[in-house]
Amino acid sequence: MQYQYKEYLSDFKAWKQKSHAKQWLIFPENIGKCLSIDETSLSNGELYTIVTNKAGKGRKGTIIAMVAGTKAETVIAILEKIPLKLRNSVTEITLNMAANIGLIAKKCFSNAVRVTDRFHFQKLALEALQEIRIKYR
Repeated sequence: MQYQYKEYLSDFKAWKQKSHAKQWLIFPENIGKCLSIDETSLSNGELYTIVTNKAGKGRKGTIIAMVAGTKAETVIAILEKIPLKLRNSVTEITLNMAANIGLIAKKCFSNAVRVTDRFHFQKLALEALQEIRIKYR
C-alpha cells in the first residue's frame, strides 16, 4: 500500500524538491514575523538546522527550512534561496547561543531582533547561580 501511494497516488515523482531533499528543504510560504532556529539530531547523530514559524505551533505549515548540518555557510546559502523580501519581513528570531546559529540569523534575517531561547537562558542563569553558591559556601 505504501509503494502504491508513493509511486501512483502521491505527487512524489513530480515533487520539485526531490533532487535535493536529503540535503535541504525550504518552504518560503510558511514564513512569518516570528521564527525560531535551532539544530537537532534526528537519528544516528546526524545534525540538522531547522527554521520554524512560531505561529505554526508545530502544526502543518510550521517548517520553513531544514538543512543537513550546522555549518553556517551551508545554511546561509540555502536560506538565501528564500526571497529577500520575505526574509526582511521577519521581526524576531529565537535562537540558542551558538555562534553559528547567531551568524545565520544575522546574515539571513538582518531586520529581526535576535532573542535567546528560554531553555538556554535558564541554563546560563542556573550555571551562574551555582558558581555563586559554590563560591560563597
